[in-house]
Amino acid sequence: MLKATLRSFLAHKGRLLLSALAVILSVAFVAGSLIFSDTVSRTFDRLFASTAADVTVSPKENLDEALPSGFTPTLPASLVDRAARVEGAESARLDVDVAGITVADEDNESVGPTTGAPTIGTIWNPTDRSPVELTSGHAPEGPSQVLLDADTADSKDVAIGDTLTVIAAPGSFKAEVVGIATFTTTNPGAALVFFDTETAQTKLLGDPDAGTSISVDAADGVSDPQLKQRVAAALGADTFDFRTADEQAESDVEQLGGFLDVIKYVMLGFAGIAVLVGVFLIVNTFSMLIAQRTRELGLLRALGADRRQVRRSVLTEALLLGLVGSTLGLATGIGLAVGLIELMSLLGMNIRSADMVIGVATPVSAYVVGLGVTFVAAYLPARRAAGVSPMAALADAEIADVGKPLRVRAVVGAVVGALGAAALVGCATATQTSSAASLLGLGVVLTLIATVIAGPLLVRPVIRVLGGAFPALFGSVGRMSQRNALRNPRRTGATAAALMVGLALVGGMSVASASMTKSFDEQIDKTLGADFVVQNSNFVPFPEEVTKRVEATDGVGLVVRSRLTPVAVSLPDGDRVETTAGAYDPRLDDVANITYAQGDSAAALAKGRIAMDRDFARDHGVRVGSTIPVEFQGGRTADLTVGALTDQDSADGFGTQGGLFFGMRTMERYAPGGQDSAVYVNASPGTSTDDLRTNLEATLDPYPQVDVRDIADYKELVHDQIAVLLYLVYALLGLAIIIAVLGVVNTLALSVVERTREIGLLRAIGLARRQLRRMIRLESVVIAVFGAVLGLALGLVWGVCTQQVLALQGMQAFAIPWTTIIAVVIGSAVVGVVAALLPALRASRMNVLAAIAHE
Repeated sequence: MLKATLRSFLAHKGRLLLSALAVILSVAFVAGSLIFSDTVSRTFDRLFASTAADVTVSPKENLDEALPSGFTPTLPASLVDRAARVEGAESARLDVDVAGITVADEDNESVGPTTGAPTIGTIWNPTDRSPVELTSGHAPEGPSQVLLDADTADSKDVAIGDTLTVIAAPGSFKAEVVGIATFTTTNPGAALVFFDTETAQTKLLGDPDAGTSISVDAADGVSDPQLKQRVAAALGADTFDFRTADEQAESDVEQLGGFLDVIKYVMLGFAGIAVLVGVFLIVNTFSMLIAQRTRELGLLRALGADRRQVRRSVLTEALLLGLVGSTLGLATGIGLAVGLIELMSLLGMNIRSADMVIGVATPVSAYVVGLGVTFVAAYLPARRAAGVSPMAALADAEIADVGKPLRVRAVVGAVVGALGAAALVGCATATQTSSAASLLGLGVVLTLIATVIAGPLLVRPVIRVLGGAFPALFGSVGRMSQRNALRNPRRTGATAAALMVGLALVGGMSVASASMTKSFDEQIDKTLGADFVVQNSNFVPFPEEVTKRVEATDGVGLVVRSRLTPVAVSLPDGDRVETTAGAYDPRLDDVANITYAQGDSAAALAKGRIAMDRDFARDHGVRVGSTIPVEFQGGRTADLTVGALTDQDSADGFGTQGGLFFGMRTMERYAPGGQDSAVYVNASPGTSTDDLRTNLEATLDPYPQVDVRDIADYKELVHDQIAVLLYLVYALLGLAIIIAVLGVVNTLALSVVERTREIGLLRAIGLARRQLRRMIRLESVVIAVFGAVLGLALGLVWGVCTQQVLALQGMQAFAIPWTTIIAVVIGSAVVGVVAALLPALRASRMNVLAAIAHE
């Protein structure tokens, strides 16, 4: 049996090739994501471990910033001397690291990264742990000199002698580039600008007696934990944060972890789609191979092979396929990881391919996925093969499963579908976001399984409709193509299911993104009343200097500032909620249209008052007049009185739970040192908006980090943010379509082999080569469109339920992107045509007499 199995596998290796491609893609994305994330993690682990001081002292941060506020925590520079005198400390030095500054060249173009990484201003104080070394020029001296990292200088064509404008919170100033520093280790993608210590303190922090942290090095024989304990005792354990080198490195890695997790989960998402769609392809392939080998399997049974041996034989073939696919997939995954590493280098994160890490978990995961996918996919066909009767060797056996009742599928599909529908109904009627999201996930999984199970039941009624015009348009060729698709509902359903999965995902996410876009558009139209908004292109706050320049611009009639700050509120029901609050100048009503359930803007922005969303207040037992303890960044606290409740139906998220805001005076008292996140501007009487825009753009030309936007620009910005999600979905669709095309090609190719005698007879009675090719193409098109119809119908249901989850977050609008839906259906027909090209060409080239004699 083993010899027969190996010979059978080698005899059908061409037919198994396309299934092997599905395994290769699945394994490649799993292996590639693991190798890439392990490599980046190891690289940064080494970077942070080699550059961290033995003990780092930093300001205590009681709140996490979900959105940037522009506030830089500091500590007294005088602590350096106290830390240096601690027993066991060899040396101590002051650090000044300020992220979020902007550096512009002589053409007022930003020289910072375009990838979202920060531009960091820091002091030039090289040690044996510095990640850079001076490679040309000299160290900066005084406020008019800076040092720039080599990667930024190369990418932005900056040379020694060039003049840069540095825009920081205290104000902007010009400085000459006097040196270039080159990274000796991984460049994390940020732009580094170096100053002398005094310049960094005064020009970046605005305080000559402050720093952002203190680095303490241990003397010989003193461990990091011992030194940490002594420094903490000397400086005040409850006043600052103290971390050993390992703890600081771990903290830095955690901050980077979000970025790495995004890439890793995206890659694993691709792997999941490849696995799911690949299962359908492998199931179909083995089902058809077994159907074509009915007489062969019957002969094995007649010669003495029992059911278990036949089943084991088929599963062995599947495992061989998985073994080959996993090996090639692992190699492909290594290549994919190298490509990602090179891509990161192009984006400024210089990771060397030579440092690539392939951990034990990577090959283990690769083979578990590859072998597991093929084994699971081949199990049902293997059981079916074991059921072949020995008498099948003596008869001209019918193709397996043709005409076999679908009652079991109907019952199982109905039960699973009913459970899935119940979960989706529960999602639509839920009042809590967490429960609605959980029910949505359950409903999506169950309805997908139900559609796959019950898909063959829908083949005949749906394809009769989809292919109903074929006989009238293409005559007998159209009629035969329709009947070929109807001949084996199981096969047609499984082939279409591969495409259905991808299109269901696209349909659901397209509805969700269209609804989000429409909701934000409506919210912007309803709330934004300013002529223009001055805001950073990536929502990072900007210095007060920018606001003052805006106020002094010709044609400006009103300026209202907006700031953000992290807060924690202690609520009457005992909950402590960390969120982000906003602050506004008094004339908020002139630039925004806020709907209040109780109170007004005057009450919300008054001294010692705070406003919040009505639903948030109701859920936590808050009412107008309630006193709420509020904790600000840096440890300051205040008891604020609720002055107003809003009814905005605005979207919570991004750390803005509760819709909290108060007056700018409250912000400046309890959270000083922040920067403006946006400035709302109205034109003065007699000034047109076009003239005002021209004046503002001229005024802000020296500040490349800020943009002037009207309502249309603001909407476009939101659309671009949502589009990022759509691009990911479309990439998943592309992968699903690639594998689906492989599935259709495989099905049609095996179908052509299966129908060799039939094709020969059709050719013998006069069917032309062109007509044969058309028949196969039409069969492919109707199968692909059937998968598209099922997928889009399922996706629309998912999209409706997803919108209900979004509605609980304030995004009430609902929209269906009909253009996308129609384009997908048309594209599916094109996919069907493309997938049929090779099988149709092969069929048309068959020798008629050889085909008729084929067994």
